[in-house]
Amino acid sequence: MTYTLTGGCYCGDLRYETTGPPKAKAQCHCRECQYASGGGPNYFMVMPGDGFRYTQGSPAAFTRDDLDEPVTREFCVRCGTHILTRRLDMADVVLKIGTLDDPAGGYKAPLAAIFTVDLQPYHMIPEGLPQFEGLPPRR
Repeated sequence: MTYTLTGGCYCGDLRYETTGPPKAKAQCHCRECQYASGGGPNYFMVMPGDGFRYTQGSPAAFTRDDLDEPVTREFCVRCGTHILTRRLDMADVVLKIGTLDDPAGGYKAPLAAIFTVDLQPYHMIPEGLPQFEGLPPRR
């Protein structure tokens, strides 16, 4: 299903629109996402990169320079809201669900829990949700 979603940061300086079919919906438990989320898992959906655009404002970006395969995290320079992650190995964007104007309507539920190797004892994974210690195998 293809649809258009809108969202933005906490202070309102950044706004975006994303169109296309979601390619994945998951919760990530990796240590890096725990930093970005403040300790919990990161709920995200993968959206087509060519269907994403900022409609207001310009994000700041951060890429670690000490990793072999770093990601770039885009966020609001004023309030710090993490909007998305870009990976070098894919054109799609990893959009943070909490930034959607209607998180429940646009996301519904994760389809997998990934990077459970870094799972914390207080992280909750719904019963029956497929779990992967890293990324799931590519289809």
